[in-house]
Order: sequence, then C-alpha cells, then structure tokens
Amino acid sequence: MKTFKEISPYAIENNPFGMIGKDWMLITAQNGKDMNTMTASWGGVGIMWNKPVAFIFVRPTRHTFQFLEAQTALSLNFLPEAYRAQLQYCGSVSGRDENKILKCGFHVCMDESAPYFEESDTVFICKKHYAQMLTGESFMDPAMDKACYGDLNYHKMYIVEIEKVLKK
Repeated sequence: MKTFKEISPYAIENNPFGMIGKDWMLITAQNGKDMNTMTASWGGVGIMWNKPVAFIFVRPTRHTFQFLEAQTALSLNFLPEAYRAQLQYCGSVSGRDENKILKCGFHVCMDESAPYFEESDTVFICKKHYAQMLTGESFMDPAMDKACYGDLNYHKMYIVEIEKVLKK
C-alpha cells in the first residue's frame, strides 16, 4: 500500500482541467459519524484571497449537499482511471438509498478535519470560505442558463481553501 505525503498546492503537477473535467473527483464530507461522497466534473482551482482554492458546485438536491452545509471541512479525492466504474457509480446513485462508499469498496482515511479515500492518488483537504447559489439573473448568456438549468435546479458554488494536498 502506498502512503500519502503532504505537498504544497503549488507543487501539483497534474493539469487541473484534466483532473476535474476529464478524470473527475469525489467531493467527500462528514457530519458526525455519517459521511457521503459524490462525483463531480465541474469546478476549478486558483488563487483567491491570497490562498490556493478550489471552486466546487453542488446542487441542493444532492445528498452530499447536507454534509457540505453542516461542516466547514471536506476533501476532494482524485482517483486513478482503474476506479472509473466507481466514480460513475458515485455520480449516479444517491447516498440516501445506500452506502456508496461501502459498495465501492473504498477505504476511509481521516485527516484531522475531513475524511478521504486510500484509493486516491491525490487528495485536497479543504475548508469552506464562501458559498453562494447560482441564479438565472446572473448569467450573461441566457442560452447557457437555459442549456444547463432549464429545470431551474441551480448549483451552489463553494470556494474552499486547499489547506493540504496529499499525494501518493
């Protein structure tokens, strides 16, 4: 079993467009003894308020949303391609209906503040700093709003500080 080492966010060598948009990530949060994870392919990384941050987007209808709302800590888990089927599963099945983590065979590790998965190649341990609902009125291009939110099921955007990066 490979172990993780902590690296600086500035030492991440992978392309963030590939990590998030192509390879996908698991957004994972805990509330008390309960935890949940969901697959996400929308988001980004950058600098905000002089800190390395990630931008994630979660709809209030997702089960993971309640976990994100309850705590300030979360993890973003990036897994190797060998886990593509589990990533697809975690994006299509709700944690309300079954224990996705157990079903996928993921092994939970704990940082001081957030759970993450041993199967990950890279993990961002994050702290929420800002959250805001997306709204139709804020779109500059109404066609994009209609194409992505015709059902009016808007995402909530979270800006999270990347406090640690764990890398195998």
